[in-house]
Amino acid sequence: MSRSDHRDREDAAGVSEGRGNGPWPHLLLAWPSVALIGLFVAPLGIIVAVSVFRRLPAGFFEPALVFTNYQRALEPFHLERLGISVALALAATLICLVVGVPFTYLLARRPRKRQVPFLVLVLASLSLSEVIVSFTWSVLLSRTSGLSNALVWLGLRSEPASWSPGLAAVVLAYVFVALPLAVLSLYPTMSRLNPELPEAAGTMGASPLRGFTTVVLPLMRAPIAATAALVFIFVLGAYVIPQTLGRPAHWTIPVHITDQAVMKANLPLASALAIVLLVTSAVVSLLVLALGARRRMP
Repeated sequence: MSRSDHRDREDAAGVSEGRGNGPWPHLLLAWPSVALIGLFVAPLGIIVAVSVFRRLPAGFFEPALVFTNYQRALEPFHLERLGISVALALAATLICLVVGVPFTYLLARRPRKRQVPFLVLVLASLSLSEVIVSFTWSVLLSRTSGLSNALVWLGLRSEPASWSPGLAAVVLAYVFVALPLAVLSLYPTMSRLNPELPEAAGTMGASPLRGFTTVVLPLMRAPIAATAALVFIFVLGAYVIPQTLGRPAHWTIPVHITDQAVMKANLPLASALAIVLLVTSAVVSLLVLALGARRRMP
């Protein structure tokens, strides 16, 4: 008997053995699909259906097929809010990449025992909720008990100042929330990167910075793009941070969606705004992934 025939028989035996396990493997594989349908597909279908319903003057709505909600969702006011939302999310994503990529690279090159404290710190910061982060930064950036008072005490400022609410406060809180997610997304790929590559670049006369930008970053193009898309989607859907740390002129689309759904009881318009936000996030994320997947020209 040849070796290939023996291997084919082993594969057939493995298949028959797998069939003898009963329905449990299929049930275990079906559970993620059921969860995805129940937690994502079904709510999304409800939102799409409600977005074309007709709102009644009393605050209720009735089933219909009208597109006035999308016309209102695409008005200049809401498009301006959408632009601010995308701009803030892109700014936070760019800062997370500028800080997170070098940090993760240096962390992955350290000995395994020295990586543990940093990973624990990253996981601990990731466990903080958006509400805690928002109100903590609101206190730290306030005039009465914030960081400006510490700068006055150190003699670096003449008087305390209030840095919240404002755009800088919103972006800072975004970065604080999303940076651990970026680090954890980049860490598996960074840890598997061959350490001899930057060393080889050093033997060719390249500085550590040049080896990082010309060797490591091109190899990490796709993971960095995936991380950017993940951080962008995560930040774009934040609600508490822009409402707490931003002025009304800085409020993003998620804040206005909540205002329409809860305060004004206009669920059809809120659903239409949610669909517009979903489509925008999908388009921007696909563009980022496409840039990451594009190969460099020789």
